[in-house]
Amino acid sequence: MPREDAALPEFDRADCPKGLVTRRQLREMQLSPGDNDGPVAILRCKLCALRPQWCCRHPTRGFLLRVDLAKPKRVPSLAQEWALDRAMAARSTCPQCERRYWFCLPLRTQGSCDPCARGYEPSLDTYVTPAATPGHRLAA
Repeated sequence: MPREDAALPEFDRADCPKGLVTRRQLREMQLSPGDNDGPVAILRCKLCALRPQWCCRHPTRGFLLRVDLAKPKRVPSLAQEWALDRAMAARSTCPQCERRYWFCLPLRTQGSCDPCARGYEPSLDTYVTPAATPGHRLAA
């Protein structure tokens, strides 16, 4: 498709105007998209820099948002963190041995952790010990 028919303006990586950033750059600045209703421009991929007359349709293109419309990220409350931790604990605690692992368990397919399903003792660095988390058990 010719570049003139594109719905959004496109910029190469070297000549991107000030005030336009990608979602990843917003996240690094601790900002959320805020009042941005969608992308205002497209950041062209490296391959399309060789074809300036064509618009970029590759999956590696980036969508640019305005920084002045972005808002600071919300900080979750302690109750929200606690609710998220309970949800993650349900996904990472074995119902048979009641060990809480550092990763999510295959409870839907296997029903328990690998050591319980296959009959071996897990290594100490794969699950959370109560002595490792004094005070509270919040993951966040």
